[in-house]
Amino acid sequence: MKTMIVITLAALGATSAAAQQASSSPPPGRLLASNCFQCHGTDGRGDGTFDRLAGKSASDIYGDLREMKAENKRGEIMTIHALGYTDAQLRAIAEYFSKQPR
Repeated sequence: MKTMIVITLAALGATSAAAQQASSSPPPGRLLASNCFQCHGTDGRGDGTFDRLAGKSASDIYGDLREMKAENKRGEIMTIHALGYTDAQLRAIAEYFSKQPR
């Protein structure tokens, strides 16, 4: 009888954990912004080598990205990245970083 209770509780726990994982998705823009983490640090809190994006105004980040996209400087890494996103995606990235704590 004890074995049956333990198995039942374990099954319920596993089901609950799987349901929690399935329902928890990353914040909007995080998956798109993850491409930026290599240089700007996880969640935009870099080490000072590159601009810190965390907590910066969404309109400033979006404006910078739009400017980089519009200038279309060949070979510039940020131009290459900016050209790879739609305007809606650039806004999502900017919104994500603006909501991160400095």
